Amino acid sequence: MRYFWREAPVPDGLSVTQVYGYLLCPRTARVLVQDDAGAFNLPGGKPEPADRGDLVRTLVREAMEENQVVVTDAVYLGYQEVQQPGRAPYAQVRMVGLIGAFQERAPDPDRGRVYRRLMTSLADAPQVLGWGELAVAQARAAARVAETRWALAVQAPAAAGYQD
Repeated sequence: MRYFWREAPVPDGLSVTQVYGYLLCPRTARVLVQDDAGAFNLPGGKPEPADRGDLVRTLVREAMEENQVVVTDAVYLGYQEVQQPGRAPYAQVRMVGLIGAFQERAPDPDRGRVYRRLMTSLADAPQVLGWGELAVAQARAAARVAETRWALAVQAPAAAGYQD
């Protein structure tokens, strides 16, 4: 399997199988990384018919279902093109968003799990996720938007910790 990061719109004909977000707390400038018993991921998931092709709607819905956070603003960053033998290439979209509120943690309706919410810096998120250079490029894109659109000090966030 091969991955390519593209800071561009998803081309027509390339299916979107995933929408994940770098979701930032405006008070601390930290990003939410979902902790599933030591397996780390960004909030997000698969587009569903009820989303009607709206990527922001997918992210907002999935962030609430999985992590019980309210997303108040979201911006498209780009997509990961995934190529694997025997399958047509597809897109995994990445966005950046603001967390408006943390609600009480609850089971994900899809899997029944309660995920912990690790809040860390954008600079450290790629290492926590274990996604390599593509995640570094994505985190940099997220930082650019966070600094220019929301004036967040992502280069000097609060210390990492859990928001349970």
